[in-house]
Amino acid sequence: MWNEEEVWRLCRGEEVVGEILIEEGDFPWLSGRFVPTAGFAGVKPLFERELALAEEEEWDEWDSVIGEINEKLQLVAPAGPVAEFLLHVEGEQASFRWIDDPVD
Repeated sequence: MWNEEEVWRLCRGEEVVGEILIEEGDFPWLSGRFVPTAGFAGVKPLFERELALAEEEEWDEWDSVIGEINEKLQLVAPAGPVAEFLLHVEGEQASFRWIDDPVD
């Protein structure tokens, strides 16, 4: 479950690299305003690449980038970290979906 104005955090280890202020949800997606921290600069190219590959419909490479994002970063809900996630960051907006149990 989620509530508007919840804050989800994008972390690399213990470092928060961005926050998402939830503005709306359309199950299974949530979206909101993305507020990067200085640490986001180190992972921003991954998100730029993810968007470009999706636009180009290069799904094998896109899947690889999504895997790299999940390996390097953790999405943390108000209740705690999620197992896996799919996150799009474009400027000041983010949309994502997640699962609580990892997929084999």
